Amino acid sequence: MKATTFDMDAPVDERRIIVRYGDEGVEMVELPWGLQPKELGDRPFTLVRAEGRTFPSHRCLVPASEFRLTHRGRRLTFSLADGDWFYFAGIWRPASQSWPEAYAVVTIEANDDVAPYRDRQMAVLRRRQRMDWLDLSRPEHELLKPLPIGAFRIERAIARQTQATLAL
Repeated sequence: MKATTFDMDAPVDERRIIVRYGDEGVEMVELPWGLQPKELGDRPFTLVRAEGRTFPSHRCLVPASEFRLTHRGRRLTFSLADGDWFYFAGIWRPASQSWPEAYAVVTIEANDDVAPYRDRQMAVLRRRQRMDWLDLSRPEHELLKPLPIGAFRIERAIARQTQATLAL
C-alpha cells in the first residue's frame, strides 16, 4: 500500500484507503469520502470541525504523503518539511439503508504555514501519534492541534503522484 497525495478538490465519494479498528484489530479498508448529510438533497460532508467535539468511537486514519489545494487559481502542494508521510485524523460511519460506509476528515485551525492560504486545515497526525488517535489513549485537544511553523514545505503542484511506502 502507498501513502498518496490527498487532493482537497477531489470529488465527494472518491475512494481512499483508511486505517481503523475492525472486528479483528487494525485494518485497512477502502471507503468513499463523504458522510451522509442530515437533510435529503444536501451535499455529503467531507470535513468535520474538531472544536467543541469529542470523537469517542469510529475514529480512523487517512494516510497521505502530501495534500493539495487551490488558492487563487494556483494549485499548491503541502508536504512535511522532513519528507515523512503522515495521517489525517478522521471518522467513519457504518453503512445505513440509504448511504454506504464512508469517512470524513477532522479539521482544525490552520497552522502558520497553511494560514496564508486557508483559515482551517485537516488535522495532521505524525506517524508516532497514529495509535494515540485510534486507541483514544490521548485526549483530542492534545492531538488535534496545528503543527509548529515550518512543519510544511509548500510548492506549486506539478503533475505527479508522490508515494511513500506505508507500514503500521
